[in-house]
This record gives sequence, C-alpha cells and structure tokens, in this order.
Amino acid sequence: MPLLKEQALRLSTAEHQRNHEGVYFRCSLETTATPEQVFRAFTDFSDRRLDIWRKTLDPKKYELCEHGDTWAVVKEGSAGTKIWVLLRYEWQEPGTIHWSVLDSDHCDAGTGDITIVPRPGGGSTVNVIFDHQDPRGLSGRAILLMQRLLGPIAFPRLWKAALDRLAETGSS
Repeated sequence: MPLLKEQALRLSTAEHQRNHEGVYFRCSLETTATPEQVFRAFTDFSDRRLDIWRKTLDPKKYELCEHGDTWAVVKEGSAGTKIWVLLRYEWQEPGTIHWSVLDSDHCDAGTGDITIVPRPGGGSTVNVIFDHQDPRGLSGRAILLMQRLLGPIAFPRLWKAALDRLAETGSS
C-alpha cells in the first residue's frame, strides 16, 4: 500500500533529521498576496526590504553586499537577537528562491528553498524547506535547536503576516 504524500514527507523529514546535526524542516503558508507580490517581497533587496520584513529583520544587521539580476548576497539578522547570517539568494521567475549560508554566527552551512504557487481563487501558497547545519559551539547548537522547535511555527506566522500586510497595501 503506497504511503500518502504527507506521510512520506513526514518520514523523509524525520529520517533527514536523524542523520543531521542542525535544523531541517518543511513548512507552508497561505497568503492573500499574489505570487508576484510574494516573489518580489523575497527578492527585493532595496531599503524597501526593511519595511516589508520589519517584524523579522533588524535594520542594524541588514547589509546588501552584492547583487545581480537573479542573485544577492546579504547579511541579515533577526530583530531582538544577536543572531546574524550571510546568505546568497538566487531566484528564478515565476517563483523559486534558493538561499545558501555563506557565514553566520551560529552555523557553518545551510540552504533553503522557497516555492510560490498560485492558489485557486487568489493568493499564494508558499512552501519552504529550511536546512541549516554544522552548529558553531554550544550557542550554535542552542540556536539551531530553538529554530528546529520554533521555526516551523514562527516562520510561517511571521512571513504570512508580512505578506498579507503587503497584499492589503496593494504593493508589488
């Protein structure tokens, strides 16, 4: 009897976690923002990024290091924490965004993927794979443990709120 898609996803995530020191999770969120608005929100590295993601990005840590038409290297950090990460984002339209960890204060490696899918009737579904590994010391282990426990809940909630707010304003 074949496994259901959700069961297979849970098993592959659990198996990956057992063979992995770090944080790995998948999550999804639904937003009223159009796929174009979502894509632009994740790939806008102008000062506007700080406004879009104001509840999650610390302006004191944000630094655009390099960028091109389909990529950017950015230092980002969460507001209210000392955590920072240097990421290389790469994207392709209509809705795939990938990041790679180049440096951070808490882990030596990691990747992430965001895919944006239109919802019937409007809005978008945003699917995320978060895979950060090789913690740096005890504090790195603690940070990745907290991300493993809280990330699947916190990231979708925070991102949904930012994207829904963007949809309300009609910005792209």
